[in-house]
Amino acid sequence: MDQQKTGHARGAAESGDPTPHPHPHPHPLDGQDDQDDPYVRYPRHRRYHLYEATALLLILSGLVHLVVFAVDGGPWNGPVSWRKPVTFGLSFGVTLLAVVRVTSYVRVGPRLRAALLGVFAADCVVEVAGITLQAWRAVPSHLDMETPFDTAVSMVLAVGGGVLVVLLAGFAVASFRHRPTGPAGMALAVRSGFSILLVALASGAAMIARGVVLTRTGHQEAAYHSTASLKPLHGVSLHAVLVLPALAWLLSRTPWSEAVRRRIVAAAVGCYAAAVGAAGVWAVLTY
Repeated sequence: MDQQKTGHARGAAESGDPTPHPHPHPHPLDGQDDQDDPYVRYPRHRRYHLYEATALLLILSGLVHLVVFAVDGGPWNGPVSWRKPVTFGLSFGVTLLAVVRVTSYVRVGPRLRAALLGVFAADCVVEVAGITLQAWRAVPSHLDMETPFDTAVSMVLAVGGGVLVVLLAGFAVASFRHRPTGPAGMALAVRSGFSILLVALASGAAMIARGVVLTRTGHQEAAYHSTASLKPLHGVSLHAVLVLPALAWLLSRTPWSEAVRRRIVAAAVGCYAAAVGAAGVWAVLTY
């Protein structure tokens, strides 16, 4: 009998048909086998590769404009600067890449996830394109109401920011509705990363709102400088969704026990939260 089973298995292997595993891995969305990495084990739709390629192009755009800054010169700070296409290209590219990867651990239907990531990727492109266009025109990208065209660009960027808030808040809620999958510490890393990311979105919305009010009341120059106090908070909290899950993933490649890895992730979350808190105190004191 055993020889007959071995013969069937050998024949299936020789014919190219997959041999069924006696204990197949469950799908990551069924709540089992959380120690496995669903992003690595399961094939992804080709659209995810497109989103990652888009993220890399945004990062490349930021690096190209860093070279442009080195050649062309000019101020690094201020409303008109090559700093903006550099930092926004890098930030949006890294964030898009992180969100594509991290949401593989969030329990969201594959079709819904692909659709939401598609909107998110398109929105990232629009934001970086608008900022880059205005940098080449040597005019401010945000809060610029000097001409109808500049006003249109500013409004598109503001609406795009609103779309980002809705999409990322949706992923954050999904991460808390059902425990994320992944190796030890990943659930805490994903939930904390998205929670801190919401702080970045809130501070970004506050910067835009304050600047718009000043612009509408005739204080255009003050509007450009009104965001300085919130920039550290916005910058620090923006990339928690990359740093914390990346740490949990790297720890899963070590021989350390799950308990040790969870404690390290928890300590990292505490340190990151402390840094965000310090940036928040600075924002209040210098507002």
